[in-house]
Amino acid sequence: MQTRMLGGSDLAITPVGYGAWAIGGTGWEYAWGPQRDDDSIAAIRRSLELGVNWIDTAAVYGLGHSEEVVARALDDRPGKRPFVFTKCGLVWDRRGRLSRKLAASSVRKECEDSLRRLRVDVIDLYQVHWPPENDAELEEGWGELAALKREGKVRWIGVSNFSVEQMRRAKAVAPVTALQPPYSLVRRGAEEGILPFCRKEGIGVIVYAPMASGLLTGAMTRERAAALPEDDWRRRSPEFNEPNLTRNLALVERLRAVGSRHGRSAGEVAIAWTLRNPAVTGAIVGARNASQADGAMRAAELRLTDAEVVEIEGIR
Repeated sequence: MQTRMLGGSDLAITPVGYGAWAIGGTGWEYAWGPQRDDDSIAAIRRSLELGVNWIDTAAVYGLGHSEEVVARALDDRPGKRPFVFTKCGLVWDRRGRLSRKLAASSVRKECEDSLRRLRVDVIDLYQVHWPPENDAELEEGWGELAALKREGKVRWIGVSNFSVEQMRRAKAVAPVTALQPPYSLVRRGAEEGILPFCRKEGIGVIVYAPMASGLLTGAMTRERAAALPEDDWRRRSPEFNEPNLTRNLALVERLRAVGSRHGRSAGEVAIAWTLRNPAVTGAIVGARNASQADGAMRAAELRLTDAEVVEIEGIR
């Protein structure tokens, strides 16, 4: 795959990266249902074989489990090691209840814990997962990320789910290398101000959920949505329930029609659509087994025409 520079960093990343949210497994608030670690490891390794050169995870995914699985997948693997990105700012208590914290002491502890779980000496991109509940902690926490960078514990620092104003506040303390916003055909809110701001300021953008958390893969049906496990957070999502589900499945049919002309899946078309935006550096793509990786990680090779974009978006 070709690579793109991520913001003002020295990280040349592939347009598609492996997303490790779902492989955190079951037993926490935003789980995707049961997941076998062997399948997760196979998915990661197959993605790397296909040319992907970065993995995005977070401490909170599986309450630390995703980072541990990523470490196992990279153990004794020949070839160049991929970049590993992770996040802080979402912490859990003994009962697994989550809160958004960005106090300096919390950030530092989270970083040390992630380094241990990932079994690395330095994190390539360390990101604030969500703005803190206590707004006053934003500058404090971001300053601590900058300190971790100066100390060599992390190479570059970024944010996720931040507004333009929150990015401006962070930039006043230390440069923001990258932003991670949600962006897909189902969630286009970032187009209004966030993506233009990042492009103007030279902030790299790696979008998450380009396939709308599996909704746009082409594998999701009305029956499958209704049968999602009880501990799969998507059961509670409006996009997986009526009245939105019918609209979204109609969108999938348009993606499928375009994809069929290229020998590609609906999911690949959905990913390629996000990569057309000039502000987007890369897209995070999840896969729960090697077969899913085969069906998604080559989406960056697909080039959509303007006419196909009009068709996908349902513009008449």
